[in-house]
This record gives sequence, C-alpha cells and structure tokens, in this order.
Amino acid sequence: MNHVMGLFVLLLASLLEGVGSVAPSSGYCIDNQCFTVFRDPSDFNTAREQCRDQGGHLMTVRSSVAHDVLSVLLGNFTGNFWIGLHLPLGCPDPAAKLKGYEWVTKDRESDFSNWLSSFDSSCSSYRCVSVSPMGDFKWSQKTCLDQAAGFLCEHAFSDMCKSLEESPGESVTYTTALHFTGYDLLSVPPGTTALRTPSETKYLCYEEKWQPAPWNCEILKGGCEYKCAAPPSSAPSCYCPPGQTINPVNKVTCETHHTGDPCLALSCQHACYQNGGSFACTCDQGFQLAEDGKSCVDFNDCSDPRQCPGDNFECVNKLGGFDCVCKNGYEMRGGLCVDRNECASGPCEHECQNTPGSYRCLCYSGYQNDPLSPNKCKLFCGKEECPAECDPNNKFQCYCPEGYISEERGESTVCIDMDECTDSLCDEHCTNTFGSYMCYCSPGYTLVDDYKCVKNEDDYTEGSGVTTNIPTIEYVPYPGPTRQPSGVPPGALAAIIIFTVVFIVLVVFLADRILNRRRKTRSSGALKAAEGEGQGLHPVNSES
Repeated sequence: MNHVMGLFVLLLASLLEGVGSVAPSSGYCIDNQCFTVFRDPSDFNTAREQCRDQGGHLMTVRSSVAHDVLSVLLGNFTGNFWIGLHLPLGCPDPAAKLKGYEWVTKDRESDFSNWLSSFDSSCSSYRCVSVSPMGDFKWSQKTCLDQAAGFLCEHAFSDMCKSLEESPGESVTYTTALHFTGYDLLSVPPGTTALRTPSETKYLCYEEKWQPAPWNCEILKGGCEYKCAAPPSSAPSCYCPPGQTINPVNKVTCETHHTGDPCLALSCQHACYQNGGSFACTCDQGFQLAEDGKSCVDFNDCSDPRQCPGDNFECVNKLGGFDCVCKNGYEMRGGLCVDRNECASGPCEHECQNTPGSYRCLCYSGYQNDPLSPNKCKLFCGKEECPAECDPNNKFQCYCPEGYISEERGESTVCIDMDECTDSLCDEHCTNTFGSYMCYCSPGYTLVDDYKCVKNEDDYTEGSGVTTNIPTIEYVPYPGPTRQPSGVPPGALAAIIIFTVVFIVLVVFLADRILNRRRKTRSSGALKAAEGEGQGLHPVNSES
C-alpha cells in the first residue's frame, strides 16, 4: 500500500510542478476528462506547449457535449481562445467534415463541426483555429502567430471519482490537482480534495474512492489544519499546537482545549498522541523519535528504494521530507523526466550530438577533440604529411597540427611530421609517431613523468613505455578552417633562408678579401728580392 501511495505522491507532485506559474482561470470535469481555460495571451505554438507541459493537449471539440463545455468555461470571458485544431500541411478540403484540418492529437475523428460560414478554402488560408463567446463559439481560422486572449486544455484521467452526495444544508467544494476549484463538478481527477461544509470534513479522491482525512501524511499534510503525524503501528493522525486539540468530528481542524492538556507535561518536540491509556510523543512525517523519547531527528526518506520510482527520477533528501527531481541531463515535462537537448545551447565548437542525459561533441574531417577542452577541436593529421589548412583569403597564412611543420611545394603548402626524437627529449629510447613521440626504457627501468627512466627495485621487471593517446574520431564534412596556428609559417621559413644566404655571401666576401691581401704581400716581397739581385756587387776574375 505504501508503494502505491508513493507512486500517487509522485503523480500529484508532477501535476503541481507541470502547472508552473500559469494557473487556469477555471475548469470543468465530466466523465473521464477535465477541461481548463487559461487567460494568458499566447500564439498557437506557445499555447500547445503550455498544455503539453501540464500533461494534456489543446482542447478537441469532437462532440456537442464538448461544445457545451465551451459555454461553461468561456461564458464570462471575451476574446479569442485557441483550440486544438490546425492545418499542418497542404490546402483545405471543403468537402471533409474538418475541411482538411486535424486535431493536435494527429487525427481527424469528430462527430461535430462548427465552422464559420465564411470559411476560406484557399491554399493561403490561415492554418490555426480559435473560438470566441462573441462569435457563438464558431471555429474561426486565424494565423498561428496571432496573440489570442488565451487557450483551452484537455486532460484525460483514469480512476476518477464521482461527485459527493450533498445533504440538505451542506455544500461541497472541490480543489483539483490542476489548480482550479469547482462546486458542481460531475467527476473529478485523482488527487482532488473535497471540503464538506459546515462540518469541515475533508476527503481525498484516490482510486475512484473518497478517502476521509487524515490520509497519508505525504499528501497535502494528510488534510490536517496544523500538522500530520504517523505514530508507530497506527494510522496517520492530525495534531494541534499546545493549548488546542483536534475536532472530534472532522479530525483535522483545531479548537481551543478548555481542560488540562495531558501532553504539556511530556514536552514533545513535535506531537503527542494517545497510546492506549497513556500519552506519548511522536514526530512529523520525515522525522523519527530520538532516544530521549521526545526530541525528533531527520529521517533519510531516500533510504527507501521505492521513493521516486519513475524513469530518470532521483530522490533528494531534505529536512523532514524529500524531493523527486530529474537526473542530470533531464528536465520535467508533463510529469515525466525527459531528455534535455543540450545541443540547443551550442556547447560544441564544430558539431553536437545529443545523447540520453548528455551530449557529445564531434569534429570536422581533419580535426580531433582537444583532450584539454573536449568541446573544442584541434587540427589532426594522423599520417606522415597532410595538406595544410590555409586561410582562403590569404594563401600564405597556413596552419599545421601540433608536431608538424609546414613546407611550401609550388602553389600548395603541406604539413610534414617532425621527428621529435632528434631533440633528445627522452631519457633513454624514443620512437617518433605522427604528430608526437613516445619514450620507453630498457628492461629493468620504469618510465616516469613520460620521459625519465628510473631503475626498478626488482631488476627482473620489464621496462615500460608510454604511448600517445590518439582517440578514435568521428568526422563530419569540413566547412572551413579553424585558425589555430602551429609549426613554422612560410614567411618565417623564407626569412631564415634569406638570412642564411646573406651570411654565406658575407663569409665568402671576407675570405676573398683576406686571400687577396695575402697574395699582394707575397708579390711585394718577391719584387724586392729581384731588385736586390740586380743592384748587388759580383766578384771579378783578375785574370780576365
């Protein structure tokens, strides 16, 4: 029984949450249906969403009975109100009962029609329908963007209760879970409370029967005026503040206590109840009695796995109770937790794929998800060389993935994998990979911090290495480059080449000057030696 009641609490909470800040101006129930009217200026699509969020849909006027309900709901109002009839595609069909239009429930079943005599059957006619008390509730074609005065919603229920019988001098007021109050309702949905006056007796509609108060304390405080408590091994009961007692007739309202209060001496923190021939303390719903027999401490309601049984719900404990909320990635809609489309907010740099309760970012061809920022994409090659991503407005502005360097080849620019292992980045051994590298160690050593090799305490331990983590990427067509420059741009490469050529020319020029100077020095010395030989004295033979 508690499990069933827990499900009902969830239903009731869902209905209340679905209504949100917009409350109906009035409502009416008959058979297994309830109809509500909202005086909230809206266009057709907004009105349809409002009804859907409350677990219903725009009203369908399929019979003369439903037409009569219109006069009950709109009799005191003015203006146009949306109903659930529209033309989704194509042109009107004047020969059909609904003239080609269909209900928001995606069907054309109807025993009734009430079109204006001035029906527009052209393909340019307005595609949504409203009714007005001033127009005798005739079906009027309107543009779906019009701001009508309000709209009508329809809700279907099972296990509805028939209205209570009234004795002479009595009246019954019904307050439904749809947030409207009525006096002459023929039937009411589950969760409706009924107040019989003048006795102030309360009832709750549940499974086609009226449950007298106090009922389960989790539902509207059990119908109690002050507070509801569920003493151990007994039914829920209402209690009152000190100096007041429960009305013995209706068992929910409080009245002044004129005699000595037996509970005053117990100093109960929450409530006092009669336990056989004596009195004892008890606690509010969501609390349990402490060891001292009078104080109350919070009880974790979520420890009961039966709480919040709906799909994608989770239980959140709070002081004295609990809340049923939607799990992360889901939102409340029509009493259900439905998947939230996170992609609607554009969280991804390239493409977004919605998943149940979450989402996933995808990258265009030639890109991969950035491990440091999963919602962003960075250039990716995955082989020895790839075409560079160049600015379509400036062919000299090109970009390469990390670990690649650009190289001009005629009219195009390519990205070539860099061999990082030539820079001695690893402690021992290095293996170049596309766009990166990996370090590994000799047997008996362990890789630390991705590049250092530390000797193992056990010399027999095999060496270990680290491999680059290249995730599998799903690609979608590429629309244009993402500007994240990396590698050496062509301009810088040209500057390096020019500088090198100038340096070589300067070295050759200086070397030539030095060699010419040396040759001149040697030539001058040889000339002077020759002149000395021409002017020197030679011995003469006397015999000659």
